[in-house]
Amino acid sequence: MSEQFTISGHTPATTSAKDWVKVLAKYREPDAMRSSFELAVTLGPFVALWAAAWWAMGVSYWLTLALSCVNAAFLLRLFIIQHDCGHGSFYNNRTLSDWLGRILGVLTLTPYDVWRRTHSIHHSTHGNLERRGIGDVHTMTVAEYKALSGWSKLMYRVYRHPIILFGLGPGYLFLLQNRIPLGLMSSVRYWASAMGTNAAILTGLLIMLYFGGLMPILLIFLPSTLLAATAGVWLFYVQHQFETTSWDGDEEWQLHDAALHGSSYYVLPKVLQWLSGNIGIHHVHHLYSRIPFYRLPEVVRDHANLADHNRMTIRESFANARLHLWDEGSRRLLSFRDARSL
Repeated sequence: MSEQFTISGHTPATTSAKDWVKVLAKYREPDAMRSSFELAVTLGPFVALWAAAWWAMGVSYWLTLALSCVNAAFLLRLFIIQHDCGHGSFYNNRTLSDWLGRILGVLTLTPYDVWRRTHSIHHSTHGNLERRGIGDVHTMTVAEYKALSGWSKLMYRVYRHPIILFGLGPGYLFLLQNRIPLGLMSSVRYWASAMGTNAAILTGLLIMLYFGGLMPILLIFLPSTLLAATAGVWLFYVQHQFETTSWDGDEEWQLHDAALHGSSYYVLPKVLQWLSGNIGIHHVHHLYSRIPFYRLPEVVRDHANLADHNRMTIRESFANARLHLWDEGSRRLLSFRDARSL
């Protein structure tokens, strides 16, 4: 049985989620030169665009704003590199990965050690109805929602509204919530991570204020941060919140099944796929998080079964913004309107 897994592109249609782990193991090793190249072609343009935007303040504030919006894409890609550092998939040297992640965490406003822990919880509990609450988008079942009071129903509907999730939510998450280690408040280590990151961010803001006044913060720092945060939250949302995703109770839940069936393959144009660090190939990432982001396209190129699994285009993804409740009977994520008809 194991031999058939080694034939590129010919994995059987009935391959189980757990067996896919054996297939994907051969893609796990990062290449130090390739990783360094990916860092250079992301950090280099990010710094150059920051410098160009600062220079452009003497020419046109609109040009500055335009450059900062473009730079949001490179900030998002830096977050993906930080993400891979957290999974130990960017460099084999864990110390190097962790310190790179901590430095990038200052740019992405994300305390690295706090995020690494909460993201690890997300990977180990995603799709488990009994272990919701850390590192995920809060999702209720139809039965849970119907049992709520009128006020609690309103609060949940407000939380799930696109204006909150994708408008106000990203700014709140990265500018405010990330400033303290929510969910890990009792640990000195995670407080040190949050406060150390905060101190570095504050130092950077004070330097900007001293040399350029408020305008670099208002025209470069905030727009690029908020746009990158919004794109990141949207990507995270559509990679798990789709109609045929997977949620189970403790007894039925299985890690690898949840990874494969509860994560989408978000098919993006090549430019957007590059800028988002291939994170749209999310079902493969959840099945084997140690695969470097730049090797994920190899997997779907080599294995047609995975390339066809949970595929979602940009146009199709917009419909997911109206899905809010998990129906355990039909095993579908439903809209509030569809849930009322049950």
